[in-house]
Amino acid sequence: MNGAVPLPLDLADLTFAASGGSLVRRTVLPSGVRILSESVPGARSATIGYWVAVGSRDERPETFGSTHFLEHLLFKGTASRTALDIAIAFDSVGGEHNALTAKEYTCYYAKVQDRDLPMAIDVLADMFTSSLIDADEFVTERAVILEELAMADDDPSDVANERFFEAVFGEHPLGRPIGGYPAAIEAVSRDAVVGHYRENYRPQDLVITVAGAVDHDELVARASAALAAAGWDLEQQATPVARRSAAAEIIDRGSPLVVVQRPLEQANLFIGVSGLAASDERRSTLAVLNSILGGGMSSRLFQEIREQRGLAYSVYSFAASYSDAGLVGMYAGCSPAKTAQVAELMVTEFERVAREVVSTDELRRAVGQLAGGSALSLEDSDTRMSRLARSELTLGEFADLDESLRRLDLVTVDDVRELAELLAARPLSVAAVGSVDADSLAGLAVSPGLLPQ
Repeated sequence: MNGAVPLPLDLADLTFAASGGSLVRRTVLPSGVRILSESVPGARSATIGYWVAVGSRDERPETFGSTHFLEHLLFKGTASRTALDIAIAFDSVGGEHNALTAKEYTCYYAKVQDRDLPMAIDVLADMFTSSLIDADEFVTERAVILEELAMADDDPSDVANERFFEAVFGEHPLGRPIGGYPAAIEAVSRDAVVGHYRENYRPQDLVITVAGAVDHDELVARASAALAAAGWDLEQQATPVARRSAAAEIIDRGSPLVVVQRPLEQANLFIGVSGLAASDERRSTLAVLNSILGGGMSSRLFQEIREQRGLAYSVYSFAASYSDAGLVGMYAGCSPAKTAQVAELMVTEFERVAREVVSTDELRRAVGQLAGGSALSLEDSDTRMSRLARSELTLGEFADLDESLRRLDLVTVDDVRELAELLAARPLSVAAVGSVDADSLAGLAVSPGLLPQ
């Protein structure tokens, strides 16, 4: 490949070779169903996903929590399979099956041996198209989800993470928790969830991605037959749903400081700012910046806070990107008495990246870490399957490993400093959970950004 391959929605068929000798193919059916595959030489297993570009950010007030609720309910049975039948189908062949809800998409997936891929195609198609959403199962699963939320609420790092997203994104839908609030789960009606299902699980919404041991023509034929058997009219002309706008959105910060008091032995601390959208041309620079700041054991945060001072066991930085927005954050778990000191050091390290040009050695290490990590991750068909989906749903282009590495190699030390300076000037948010002195963090929280104006 030379450069990324565009994935226009109006192109019915596309085939191209990717790095490592894999073959990527894409078919858009007349009904709008999109099917993508990456055939990997020597693979003996395959990972398959059924995706819709609908996540927690897309819910209306009356359907808050419905996306995650629906993820649970699709495993509870169809007209032809009970919940136990679905579980047995995968357990009996040693396969894995599950689902995930995110802020911008939902996925139902399975990993199986190559010989069991037809079964996985059929079962996931049945689940996706024909869930009964039985009234009794709805009541039972509501209780299960409330238990899941309660379990997450007992994990202080989960709580701190949710409060951090709320602090950065504020009233924007990206700030809402993916699983929903307990009150919303208790309040949402079965009719609302069913309506959410019917509105968003249509042919033009569906993207099927498979990576590993897969023959594309057989995949298309089997998936088409399974969807037709479920009653979908695949000859009914429809255009795939448009991708979300990639225009970066200005999001008002929700809160400068959120502290949740809990009697814990350790404080969980998040500090950060709004980041970049998923398709931003500087995303490779952001990856390098994140690696230098807190992406590994040689990173500045890890070396300064853990290795040199012994103030934390876990400390790192991260970046999350969505279609039109993102965030950049730093995390540390430390003694409550040392929270303010750790917070100051985190901010100082970010300021240093923004004020000073990083060394060529740091840049080289960061690019090497990212290149090696990307290559190793592609040993797993799960990663390749998800890459296909992200390319189709969000980016509108497919970049293979060679192209990704080429983009990383173009990043300069000046690029890193300029992006860090831009991010560090943005309003800062701090979120902490534990026996934390809120006043000790107030000075950071009132600052307009990491860098003085």
